[in-house]
Amino acid sequence: MPAGPIVRLRQEQLPQLEALLAANALPASDCAEQSENFYGIFDRDRLVAAGGLQPAGEYFLLRSLVVDPACRGRGLARLLSEFLLDRAEAEAGIAVYLLTESAVEYFIRLGFETAEREQVPEAVSRTRQFASLCPDEARCLMFRLPRN
Repeated sequence: MPAGPIVRLRQEQLPQLEALLAANALPASDCAEQSENFYGIFDRDRLVAAGGLQPAGEYFLLRSLVVDPACRGRGLARLLSEFLLDRAEAEAGIAVYLLTESAVEYFIRLGFETAEREQVPEAVSRTRQFASLCPDEARCLMFRLPRN
């Protein structure tokens, strides 16, 4: 199944994003307020992969990286992750943070390292994702910028 390029999601595509996130047990309640920060990959008109890059001061929050189960194993998550990290670096970000319950090893393979939630910059810890949407059990990871 071919997939298209990475595109910034438009407002009318948010229901597809919310459905994809909900089907994969990821928080979707703040998608509308963060709509300009989401990117996706479509197969024809169906959203098959998505992720967000939310600015937080000099930092970024990589959030809601998701791939439709039928499309996994094709490198879409890595493609999106690299795209979002490139964007954060192009915007002169200091680091990218994320919270995950199930993909710690995946993100460590991409170059993220474990971070303590208590030491996350205030601008990141005030985001809804950190403050209330992700459970306390979610692991915090960080990717330092610029890349070497």
